[in-house]
Amino acid sequence: MAEFLEEYRWESGETRGVLLGGEPAPTGDERWDVFLAALAEHLSAKDGRGAPPWAEPRSLRRFWFPFNTSAARVDAVVHAPAAFRRRGVHVRRTSWRWHEHR
Repeated sequence: MAEFLEEYRWESGETRGVLLGGEPAPTGDERWDVFLAALAEHLSAKDGRGAPPWAEPRSLRRFWFPFNTSAARVDAVVHAPAAFRRRGVHVRRTSWRWHEHR
């Protein structure tokens, strides 16, 4: 994922839309599949686009904290990006430096 994000940030807006348009293969873990949907929506929103159609129906019934420490939980509940919060995935905002592109 880190390599994808590094390459993604240098692509044109049009190319980024194409990269996010294709549905990724299932990971085998619903939580990570929802994480990828939230990431696709988050990155799309940064470019002024809506979430790709494949991402829309994905969400969790129970909150999930992928990086589950006490400090991370508190920060994630308050500062997780909207695309993640609405799907039940809570991640710390401070770990999102890579999403800033050009």
